[in-house]
Amino acid sequence: MYNFIDVEASGFGAGSYPIEVGLAMTSGQMHCTLIRPEDDWLHWNEEAESLHGITRDILLVNGKSPLKVAMLVNEWLDGETVYTDAWGNDSCWLALLYETANIHQRFTIDSVASLISQEQMSQWHTTKNQVIKEMDLKRHRASSDALILQTTFERLQCEVAV
Repeated sequence: MYNFIDVEASGFGAGSYPIEVGLAMTSGQMHCTLIRPEDDWLHWNEEAESLHGITRDILLVNGKSPLKVAMLVNEWLDGETVYTDAWGNDSCWLALLYETANIHQRFTIDSVASLISQEQMSQWHTTKNQVIKEMDLKRHRASSDALILQTTFERLQCEVAV
């Protein structure tokens, strides 16, 4: 079992920033926290909002500061490796979070591709879509997405073992 992470963001590309971090831990625990945007984090993509359902107003009212979120994620993942299927995006958004918080990231983020074979990677999206359908989660949120990633990985591992 491995730790998995998902980061929701204000959009994609230049100017985008993290708005939520979710974790599915090896212990079975899940963590999720909203991030209050900094004053100069202005990029907002309504298409992204329609996917995750998090408005900027929700973040301003319920989000924690980047420092608080960075400290929490460090506490949850201290010294661990966490995996994602969107390493390029998630690692950039986490880098921005920790740069803004001005503290050191105390965990490693890696791609799930480093854990699975090429054959398993070719089955990743199909298996992930099956898991999404079976889990029938009503909200597209970071912790739910991290659990989907963890379950997809476990399913692919079980298929290899059979």
